[in-house]
Amino acid sequence: MRNLYELESDLPELTRPVLLHSLDGFMDAGSVGQLVREQILENLEHRVIARFDVDELIDYRARRPVMTYDEDRWATYDAPELVVHLVHDEAGSPFLLFTGPEPDRLWEGFTTAVRSLIERLGVSLTVGFHGVPMGVPHTRPVGLSSHATRPELITKSSWFGTVKVPGSAAALLELRLGEAGHDALGFAVHVPHYLAQSEYPAAAVAALDAVMTATGLVIPSDQLREAASKADAEIAQQVAGSDEVEKVVRALEQQYDAFAGGEGRESLLAQEQEMPTAEELGAEFERFLAEQDGSDPQP
Repeated sequence: MRNLYELESDLPELTRPVLLHSLDGFMDAGSVGQLVREQILENLEHRVIARFDVDELIDYRARRPVMTYDEDRWATYDAPELVVHLVHDEAGSPFLLFTGPEPDRLWEGFTTAVRSLIERLGVSLTVGFHGVPMGVPHTRPVGLSSHATRPELITKSSWFGTVKVPGSAAALLELRLGEAGHDALGFAVHVPHYLAQSEYPAAAVAALDAVMTATGLVIPSDQLREAASKADAEIAQQVAGSDEVEKVVRALEQQYDAFAGGEGRESLLAQEQEMPTAEELGAEFERFLAEQDGSDPQP
């Protein structure tokens, strides 16, 4: 196995810490992962304790780093970083946060390296989170689905059956950790598809709440909740100004309410409606990813 990361030698003693991970580059409707990362890093004490070799893992030509040209010279270079932060929550409990760009290559080597790091640090639970575009209205409670390496870890059932969707390094990591006997959990937060390309703080609040419930961490969320309230007000104002959008939202509300009439149900689809096929779900995910890449997906 290639040595894909460097770990600081001067580390405090860690007792079965939790590892949170959120990487840029795959699906993140509503910028859920980005907002949660920012909430953690802007409000809690942290420092970098491990760095991955981005020269081995990143395709610079696929997503060129930003450089600043100042009059007659190159002034700065925003080098990509794939790092593990040691963070302390509000109660003083240490945990790990893995951030940076999703690797473009060596996925198997990358997941093996992360597993090695997890075993060296004695990580007890690995948790990922991101947003997915869904046919749900913003006027109803934000939903989420969870997936895990053991059924006992799952907190919210998924309404998905067996589907084939584009893969990600985070998904492969969870798969490989499960095969190695490690506990890993992931949350996919349901973001209204018409808000998927915008920041949607309400979904980030749902993700953060789910992470805290699953891990017992105490992470400040007031700032994120205030942003969610402001965003919801702005969305309501914009929807009220468009008859077409209002009709879409009302139709989604009727579908949501038709199913949610029974509290015990987990699916977001009304019983009398057909479940989307695996091909339709895969196509929707691919369309979202293509829009993020700036290409022109088929309608």
